[in-house]
Amino acid sequence: MDKTQIKKVVLAYSGGLDTSIIIPWLKENYNDCEVIAVSGNVGQADELEGLEEKALATGASKLYVLDLTDEYVDDYIIPTMKAGAIYEEYLLGTSHARPCIAKGLVEIALKEGADAIVHGCTGKGNDQVRFELAIKHFAPNMPIIAPWREWDIKSREEEIDYAEAHNIPLKINRETNYSKDKNLWHLSHEGLDLEDTGNEPQYEKPGFLEMGVSPLQAPDQPTYITLEFEQGVPVALDGEKMSAKQIILKLNEIGGANGIGLLDIVENRLVGMKCRGVYETPGGTILYKAHSVLESICLDKLTLHEKQKLAITFADLVYNGQWFTPLREALSAFVDKTQERVTGKVRLKLYKGNMINAGVWSPYSLYSEEIATFGESDYNQKDSEGFINLFGLPIKVQAIVDGK
Repeated sequence: MDKTQIKKVVLAYSGGLDTSIIIPWLKENYNDCEVIAVSGNVGQADELEGLEEKALATGASKLYVLDLTDEYVDDYIIPTMKAGAIYEEYLLGTSHARPCIAKGLVEIALKEGADAIVHGCTGKGNDQVRFELAIKHFAPNMPIIAPWREWDIKSREEEIDYAEAHNIPLKINRETNYSKDKNLWHLSHEGLDLEDTGNEPQYEKPGFLEMGVSPLQAPDQPTYITLEFEQGVPVALDGEKMSAKQIILKLNEIGGANGIGLLDIVENRLVGMKCRGVYETPGGTILYKAHSVLESICLDKLTLHEKQKLAITFADLVYNGQWFTPLREALSAFVDKTQERVTGKVRLKLYKGNMINAGVWSPYSLYSEEIATFGESDYNQKDSEGFINLFGLPIKVQAIVDGK
């Protein structure tokens, strides 16, 4: 890349530590280029406060704040949830937000005639891949600048040193310097004491959790909720019709208050290393649970089992930044077909971090109490003898051969 040709760039801007120092760094290292900051609003709420003032104060020429919340929920979260996609217990909160943000980023870059797109992802993480694969999909010839792959800064502590030297205000300090990612689906925590897998997360420490409380601090009485789905999509909560986004936000409140959705895992990153993360996903955890319960009565055995297998592939694609691929689109088409009769109502009891089944109903239920009952029914138990003889025939033949 010829730096002298870079006159205007679009920066994926969050106002966090990385992107706060990138603006002056770009000015110093790319010929005082114009920096247009773009923040994709995927539900990070209070993190957007004062963002424009901060961006302009550190050298940006302007700030775009794109409201992507509805698109994020409808086009990324819900398709992933319907697929039942889970990556090593992780509900993919950062993973499916990145392609959504990158799409908006490219739209602004093309509109502004930018010479390059800049992101603040480190060379150790997954997000660099997620952003760049999405950028390549929408703007295959767009140059990409990744300062973490260029500058001499080696750690978040050195980033803070740089910020202090350039009088850049930060909302964190060296003691609260967790690497976090927040949106309407989740909040992730990495770094500091969590880098030692022998350390227990400080769930009860004031200020650590932001979307809820520790199960130890949750109410002593359970909370009941009822979710309604139509073709796999949540449409109502406790009898009130809502958009999927509204349901997630409300479930975040209810789930967070009951200590739901905390996850502490060591995951396998795409770039080859293991990394520990603590995740808060209160509403999403409830939604996945309720959807799974409903599927248990609406899907036949073959479809359910095949869907569960493909959910692993779907999760890998999302985690690895391969959202905009033919395979992901094909899998989503399969999932949509499976969801045609996933319609009904699920009741859950939430209690101190637990989600307990409390009822499920569907007009398309394949469960038959008349057949499954332990009481008298029309099921002919004698039929099982012939079934077992045929089903077990390969085992019987193998035993006879082995016994010769």
